[in-house]
Amino acid sequence: MAYTTINKSTEHFNTKLYSGNGSNGNAQTGVGFQPDFTWIKSRNYGSSNVLTDAVRGVNKHIISNTNAAEVTNTAYIASFDSDGFTLNDDGDVNGSSRTYASWNWKAGGGQGSSNTDGSINTTYTSANTTAGFSISKYSGTGANATFGHGLGVKPDIVFWKRTDSNDGTVNWIVQSPLLGNQTKLVLNTTEASSTGNSFSQTDNWTNSLIDLKTYEGENDSNGTYIAYAFASKTGYSKFGSYTGNGNADGTFVYTGFKPKFVIVKEYGSTGNWIMKNDYIDNQNDYYLLANASDAEVSGSVVAFDLLSNGFKLRGTAGDSNGSGNSILYMAFGQSLVGSNNIPATAR
Repeated sequence: MAYTTINKSTEHFNTKLYSGNGSNGNAQTGVGFQPDFTWIKSRNYGSSNVLTDAVRGVNKHIISNTNAAEVTNTAYIASFDSDGFTLNDDGDVNGSSRTYASWNWKAGGGQGSSNTDGSINTTYTSANTTAGFSISKYSGTGANATFGHGLGVKPDIVFWKRTDSNDGTVNWIVQSPLLGNQTKLVLNTTEASSTGNSFSQTDNWTNSLIDLKTYEGENDSNGTYIAYAFASKTGYSKFGSYTGNGNADGTFVYTGFKPKFVIVKEYGSTGNWIMKNDYIDNQNDYYLLANASDAEVSGSVVAFDLLSNGFKLRGTAGDSNGSGNSILYMAFGQSLVGSNNIPATAR
């Protein structure tokens, strides 16, 4: 796989913490670019994880902790702006006296255009080949097919959500070659990985194409879908797996950069999708959950340190560091710090 080193993470990903005011027109600046994908979660109040992207449109939202279809609601994000985004008054993103974390990615700079590489022409694909991130919207066929992801390298992880409501509600799907061929996780639940002949055949993913079978969460004939595809980039992002040791002196995961944001999921058995941010109070035991509406949690059993060249588990929870447990991770960070495989404690 070819890699491109990212010198400034804020050109492609950044975290923005903010306080809500309950009023329309609450502009948030300091992201460093105009986002194409923004994920928002309240820290001090139980509310949904709200995901918005430029491909579907700024008024269309999906929720990572439920299987609900896409919702059109002007009360959430009003606009993506040159240095951030503007909020309206919904409590999930802008409640008075509530605090929030937002994670922001740059794709191709807007809605993009149709990708015609596969047997399915996407409605839109917005791709950032430098940062290894693309967003694709397409309609399913109900038959074996492919669509173009636009990354130029084979994806490491793809998140799918069926956005229409023609078939009720359908779970989020997460697949990765790291999990094994035709193996999936579900973002909105704690369930373990499972395999099936109707799931995307990850062995067939290529530098340009994603394979589709007939699973309703990825390719139903009546479905419309959004797919978020990620590929590792040296010095900026890394996706992989590690084995927990069940010890407070936990596993160290080398990334080659200081992570700004890490997601971990135990996939051999049930476990939460744990989200750790280096800007959340600079405390190693604070975290949020992608699969639940819970407010920010502090608990030493899931503590881990974000270091200058990776992250170090400090808790014993099975979700993040259970003895012998297999755990998928996604890490986004900043410029390359070192090339060794030794934990560094600089912050």
